[in-house]
Amino acid sequence: MKVLVIGQGYVGLPLAMQSVAAGHDVVGYEVDEHRVKRLLGAETYVEDIPSEQLAAALATGRYLPTLDPDDCAGFDVAIITVPTPLREGAPDLSYIESAAVLLARHLRRGATVVLESTTYPGTTEELMAPILEEGSGLLAGTDFFLGYSPERIDPGNPTWGLANTPKVVSGVDAASLAAVQAFYDTVVESTVPVSGCKEAELTKLLENTFRHVNIALVNELAMFAGDLGIDIWESIDAASTKPFGYMRFTPGPGVGGHCLPIDPSYLSWRVRRALGQSFRFVELANDVNDHMPDYVVRRLTEALNRRRLAVNGSRILLLGLAYKANSGDARESPAAVVAERLTALGADVGVADPHVSEDHAAGTLRRAQATAEELSQADAVVLLTDHDAFDLEVVRTHARYVLDTRRRIAAGEGVEYL
Repeated sequence: MKVLVIGQGYVGLPLAMQSVAAGHDVVGYEVDEHRVKRLLGAETYVEDIPSEQLAAALATGRYLPTLDPDDCAGFDVAIITVPTPLREGAPDLSYIESAAVLLARHLRRGATVVLESTTYPGTTEELMAPILEEGSGLLAGTDFFLGYSPERIDPGNPTWGLANTPKVVSGVDAASLAAVQAFYDTVVESTVPVSGCKEAELTKLLENTFRHVNIALVNELAMFAGDLGIDIWESIDAASTKPFGYMRFTPGPGVGGHCLPIDPSYLSWRVRRALGQSFRFVELANDVNDHMPDYVVRRLTEALNRRRLAVNGSRILLLGLAYKANSGDARESPAAVVAERLTALGADVGVADPHVSEDHAAGTLRRAQATAEELSQADAVVLLTDHDAFDLEVVRTHARYVLDTRRRIAAGEGVEYL
């Protein structure tokens, strides 16, 4: 089977590799020329895919990374894994539209097209289908199969990957569902069929909105508890002993990545546009989580004031630039916002992150290493991303003051938790 994967990022590349492992011939279409060159040289840029795996896939002769649209011809199954950012609060589906236009040129009878990009309910049938039909002259569900299957990639997760995470699948009709499920049954251990594409699209938004709202809840509780002199972390630990009716979420400096800062807003936008109503939970969660970097800066300012220091002129070392532990993904990272706020206040800000490449240190940010010397020279250290690569005992020993937003450093003099 010839499989075309449009987009070779943190979703598309693992899917391409898994499809090669399943015995398919795979074309990985990518518009970024630099990425294609790296892929052809067996150089990975996705942490979940080691270079050895990429080299092995290339060696089979069944994986072709390309930026040539003509290489997309002749596909049996095409999967779209392109970004879906927000632009001024509204979904930007231009990447999906461009992918659909490309696919329509090469669409054949009996082929299957699947959208994996996170989006609002209705995108597959209301946006994708018309573009594919107009460009190909074929009808979805009659001449070709069309469906939606939300990505569930969790970068850096050592337990759950693409293959062993249940895959939700859907189609615009029964025949399309069968075709979509038949493909994914070859690359993942289990599939979960749902009755329609809108249900599958909502599934992804439900998963991320659930996390977003609950993280906002504990973030707001953390702020109130701090002002009331209550240890929120001890309360969370105690609540976590309940064996039913409770799920543990912990505070942090904010949310990042593609999912939580963006996906729930897709649902809020859709509800407002289709129903004329506000999705208050999402909007409130956005407000709370968006302001967590400001709360971190406030806490740090107060701590410096207690030591008769101003933010202006203080040497501050931030540990972590990525949005999550053990990942190099700095998209929408709250750590970057904290760095910007502190820099604007006149601080000398250094950022240590062994996973994020140097080109993410934009503006006046100084890249640093979490060495004993660097730690001891800082007026304050802020742990924002709890990478395993950080030696937290060294941090505790050599830093004068630490604001630990993840509660990973052992309690002691000069260590405060968010």
